[in-house]
Amino acid sequence: MAYEFVRVERDGPITTITLNRPEVMNALHREAHFELGEVFDAFAADPEQWVGIVTGAGERAFSAGNDLKHQASGGRMGNPSSGFAGLTSRFDLNKPLIAAVNGVAMGGGFEIALACDLIIASENAVFALPEVRVGLAALAGGLHRLPRQIGQKAAMGMILTGRRVSAAEGKELGFVNEVVAPADLMPAAMRWARLICEASPMSVRASKQAVARGLNEESLEAALSGQNAYPAVAAMYGSADFKEGPLAFAQKRAPNWTGA
Repeated sequence: MAYEFVRVERDGPITTITLNRPEVMNALHREAHFELGEVFDAFAADPEQWVGIVTGAGERAFSAGNDLKHQASGGRMGNPSSGFAGLTSRFDLNKPLIAAVNGVAMGGGFEIALACDLIIASENAVFALPEVRVGLAALAGGLHRLPRQIGQKAAMGMILTGRRVSAAEGKELGFVNEVVAPADLMPAAMRWARLICEASPMSVRASKQAVARGLNEESLEAALSGQNAYPAVAAMYGSADFKEGPLAFAQKRAPNWTGA
């Protein structure tokens, strides 16, 4: 399907989703949000797509967040039920996502990256939740995901000031997995994606869901006792991959994962 504000490319089981409004630093308006909602719906539903990479078009920005100029000019705003960029409220997506941050990731742009499972950043990437500086608040997940990912005090230092954080500091704080030269960004993101694809997609999805749901349990004991009832975990137990993994190990060969 052709999209106006998003590019979608597939390489085997890996989908690359590119925010495609470089003329406004990939800031998003209503139409872009709803297109992205359709893109992530299709990615989630496609059994042949196992890992997603999210990046921005051009050299300046991953995403500058909400298109405030569009909003100020009277343009319609709004998101699908799956949230900002069709992603930030998508809590049922068990397939892993990698944010390949190629420049500015501000406000909603940073919230998109935080909604991904891994962040690979170019050396020129810059992260911030600057909403407090323009009379807003990072209510598309940033106020909740950032403290969970780096701790309350470090997160509040960013949230209450809106200050900008470099890729190197992001790695020190713990929300960036790897920092690479700009030319190496997409190869690095693809390397991570292919490493994930070496594992059983059923196991990967079960692991992602168990982490996400377990963090919301009231205790470690509750997380451990309830994890076998998580849908992706139950699906893993009933899958062909669950049988293939031990068999391949015993036969000293590479497993043939089917994701089913």
